[in-house]
Amino acid sequence: MASRYDLIVFDWDGTLMNSEARIVTCMQYAARDASQPVPSEAAARDIIGLGMREAVSSLFPQATEAEVEALIDAYRVHWLGDSVKPEVLFDGAHALITELHAAGLLLAVATGKSRRGLDKAFDESGLRDYFHTSRCADETFSKPHPQMLEEILSDLDTSPERAVVIGDTEYDMQMAANAGVEAVGVAHGVHEVERLRENGALQCFGDLFQLAAWLRELNGNS
Repeated sequence: MASRYDLIVFDWDGTLMNSEARIVTCMQYAARDASQPVPSEAAARDIIGLGMREAVSSLFPQATEAEVEALIDAYRVHWLGDSVKPEVLFDGAHALITELHAAGLLLAVATGKSRRGLDKAFDESGLRDYFHTSRCADETFSKPHPQMLEEILSDLDTSPERAVVIGDTEYDMQMAANAGVEAVGVAHGVHEVERLRENGALQCFGDLFQLAAWLRELNGNS
């Protein structure tokens, strides 16, 4: 599999983890708890992939800094608690990651989640040990800024042309473009195929099984 890429950088929510419903519900609960207008499901879905502060500021543009902090705190209470149904890995995610790791590829995560949130997801999914490094939105600029991707490339001593980003939102595609890295979209997440392609997706796949087959084909294995 390493014939074209040495490093594969995955987004987490909406790409490997089917967490859309949980994120939307937690955001709606947070708005209720913080006495803010409850966003629609569509509005809450659209900010998935951004860092928490950027997401909240986009959803609640009139909120003061204190209100933004209250919303973030309320969201985290629900996300880190057990009042909302937990997220699950997409079908094929565990097999894909273990296969890529066994093939000797470098693997990383670039996510809008907080470090605390990603660590929780790593532990619950059992995938922590397969990734060589990761970056979260509370450690760098949020997507679509390229900082988290650039730091991953530096950590793993990989040139941009030897890496690929896998994601489900335009923010993933834009981050990759801003860092000079190719990007591939998966359509089972938040943004539709047309939106992914318009923002630079090299390819788009309906699920992780199709993505796995494409990655094998790059190395002449079917």
